[in-house]
Amino acid sequence: MAKKGNRVQVILECTEQKGSGVPGMSRYITTKNRKNTPTRIELKKFNPYMRKYTLHKEIK
Repeated sequence: MAKKGNRVQVILECTEQKGSGVPGMSRYITTKNRKNTPTRIELKKFNPYMRKYTLHKEIK
């Protein structure tokens, strides 16, 4: 019987793009360990619509 893992897939969405009025939405899919990081993660990722690195936060 396979045991349930602690790794879950999460979606990261750009926070700076919402208020800027640039069309499109930058999203990334990654995994995180639920036990090590129970809070929502924030990473700097490249936003191709704005052509710069911006802060991406985890969404539900």
